[in-house]
Amino acid sequence: MDVSPERLVEQANERFQLQDYYGAIHLLEEVVSTGRAFADAHHLLGLSYSLAGQQDKALEQLDRALALNPNYVEALIHRALVLNEVGREDEAGAILRRARSIGGEPRAGFPAHVAAKLANQHAVLGEAYIEAGGLAEAIAQYEAALALGPAFHDLRYKLGRLLLEAGRALDAHEQFQMIVRERPGFLDAAAMLGLASYLAGDGLAARAVWEELRVRRPEDPRVEAYLAMLSRSDVPADAGPAKKKKKKA
Repeated sequence: MDVSPERLVEQANERFQLQDYYGAIHLLEEVVSTGRAFADAHHLLGLSYSLAGQQDKALEQLDRALALNPNYVEALIHRALVLNEVGREDEAGAILRRARSIGGEPRAGFPAHVAAKLANQHAVLGEAYIEAGGLAEAIAQYEAALALGPAFHDLRYKLGRLLLEAGRALDAHEQFQMIVRERPGFLDAAAMLGLASYLAGDGLAARAVWEELRVRRPEDPRVEAYLAMLSRSDVPADAGPAKKKKKKA
């Protein structure tokens, strides 16, 4: 039976708490290889590599975590610690100053570091609801997480996927569009933006997204599969997205 990336991260956390850093690395590398790793997984992998004495790999993973969530204060602090260890004190100082500046910006009435922790807790609770079959409740938890951490695009990506699963293609489209606008390099989100467009009935937009993605990621077989699906489907290539119905007063 396949184990979900979320469960693998939980298992890696357990190994990490037992100071089995190589065990955590093994599990987290499996998550990363799926292409579905969120910022938390990259952060924990970077921290594990650091404690295992592999600082170059640690920096690589911490950078990947920060690419997904630039305001990830813990990842910034751990990156600064690794930089100090390898003798890059000036860079470490700059990173710590950035972490302090982020920590001073309140979110939803909470200090930033508190809001970030609460956002992650909402995401954890959301995963528990998913495992229990509570899709609507999981969506609500991810929406709460993003109210506290609007720049946490890894969580926004998960929310978008849940919205698609719930048949809410237009709402999912909004989430993926925000990610692509803020993080153009988040190509998995671009692929899902195309899928959301297709499911919302906008074949022209889906084709444009996927054809651009094929140029940027020619090795991804999903893109060709999506384009082939579009060619075979009965969704008109020039169809616009379905409009949301207005509620009657």
